[in-house]
Amino acid sequence: MTTEQVDQTVVTEGPASSVGPEPAPTTAGPGPVPAVAPRQAVRTDYQRTTTSPGSSEMIRRVIVFVFGLVQLLIGLRIVLLLLDARTGNALVSGILDVSKVFVGPFEGILNTNALTSGGSTLDVAAVVAFVGWTILELIVIWAVGIFRREPAA
Repeated sequence: MTTEQVDQTVVTEGPASSVGPEPAPTTAGPGPVPAVAPRQAVRTDYQRTTTSPGSSEMIRRVIVFVFGLVQLLIGLRIVLLLLDARTGNALVSGILDVSKVFVGPFEGILNTNALTSGGSTLDVAAVVAFVGWTILELIVIWAVGIFRREPAA
């Protein structure tokens, strides 16, 4: 992450003013006395800070990514079975086969693993697996968070 901060200060300085009484007009020169234009000074401070996430933040991101892939596969399994997708399709059968690995540990928890109506199937075991993997993800993120050190202010 890159943070850029630019501070720009404009200082306008006018002609020096006299503290004492105003000097008497002189007759030495013809015409009015020319006015002195104020001077401008511009000061710009530029600071660029580059920070990267710490090791515990990187671990947390990897955990969220991996569990997100698992949840995506299980969610696709639920939707494909509900839509009665053709299992002869290579993509559909691949998703169902890979997601079966993550749904397998949760089969048999409830009395019914699937509800069927017409051609569509609600894979109850997949719904339980989705909830189970989400709870496991939260526990792992919490455990990683215990060892996280916050920067001192």
